[in-house]
Amino acid sequence: MRKGIKPFANESDCLQIGGITIENRVDRVSIFGSVDITRDKEGLAVARELKTILDLTLAELERAELPDKVTLKPAKTVKNPFK
Repeated sequence: MRKGIKPFANESDCLQIGGITIENRVDRVSIFGSVDITRDKEGLAVARELKTILDLTLAELERAELPDKVTLKPAKTVKNPFK
């Protein structure tokens, strides 16, 4: 497995597995995109990578004291510093 992420540890880690992007945040892990898990050794490697990330995320959630629901803050619009 390539360098992974520690779920919920920071606001900067990002990992790409095929066409899937996994972004780390302190209040969520975002997974988006698409990947084919083919019936071959490459597909097995992809499936294992995804499982590892999900297992790490699940372990972090299970050991934490969780609220019923996290309220996500809306994104802020900032002035373009290059204009």
